[in-house]
Amino acid sequence: MGKSEYSVTNTAPQTKPQPSLDSLVNLVDADMKRVNQVIIDNMHSEVALIPQLASHLVAAGGKRMRPMLTLASARLCGYGDGPDAVDLAACVEFIHTATLLHDDVVDESQLRRGQASANALFGNEASVLVGDFLFARAFVVMVKTGSLRVLDILAQASAVIAEGEVLQLATANDMGTSEEAYLEVITAKTAALFGAASQIGAVIAKRSAEDEEALRLYGIYLGTAFQLIDDVLDYSAHQATLGKTVGDDFRDGKVTLPVIISYAKGDDTEKAFWRRCMEDQNFEDGDLDRAQTLIRKHDALTASMDRARDYGQMAIDTLTRFDDGPIKDSMIEAVEFCISRPY
Repeated sequence: MGKSEYSVTNTAPQTKPQPSLDSLVNLVDADMKRVNQVIIDNMHSEVALIPQLASHLVAAGGKRMRPMLTLASARLCGYGDGPDAVDLAACVEFIHTATLLHDDVVDESQLRRGQASANALFGNEASVLVGDFLFARAFVVMVKTGSLRVLDILAQASAVIAEGEVLQLATANDMGTSEEAYLEVITAKTAALFGAASQIGAVIAKRSAEDEEALRLYGIYLGTAFQLIDDVLDYSAHQATLGKTVGDDFRDGKVTLPVIISYAKGDDTEKAFWRRCMEDQNFEDGDLDRAQTLIRKHDALTASMDRARDYGQMAIDTLTRFDDGPIKDSMIEAVEFCISRPY
């Protein structure tokens, strides 16, 4: 019997797997084990509280995206198995961890990655000082590479991060904050380290200035998208998903993009609500629920997600100059993962 002209074919839609960091994690797994050892080796101190607090941070985990980007970028640029990529990835993680310690003190955060924050357990003074210790350790390890170029990039990034935190203090509780000012804050406080972490991979591989800049921009755009999604999650996620208390930004008076958009579209009554909460820090029962309702009413989460997707696409576009392969694919998927986190 011949095949029917109308033979049945499978027309069910093919669903694309949810993006994840798994491919990136697997590709740099061996090097990340070496990075973790460098971190442990450099947390030793005769002052018992320093390794105790630092160990708490290491045990808390986290995605370790920034050091993974250093390793991936170096490999994308053809860097071999030398020690510099591992040492610099550890430096990036030290800098990041130090900024987290300081941030949690400034924000009076009680949770970090779903666990009690270091300042909640050990106090503000210890958290600030151990943060300083980790910054110092980062530069001790950095000097071992002998690259003044790397030292300059990471030193500049550290200064920019500090400027971003101060700028965020200046824009907090100010409903006159523009989208441009908000983007300036997150570019400095979050994206700068993503950019530096990616750029130094090209530096140690001795690639061209154009390749350096492409990877710097990859990190900047990825970091911006990452922070945009974090700010969306603060008004939308469950606490277990977010790893901190939902509504922290609202209670701290941080004027993030969902708030800026909702305020701009709101009527006089809504604007008065935002000013009372964000500027006067005068809260009433149910204010967080109302804030979330207003943000949904004006599609501020959707608009913020759209901005994140735009930055994500720009990050992916920067990689077109590099050879195709598993590392490049994993770096693209890392972008897709960041902008697909549930909200």
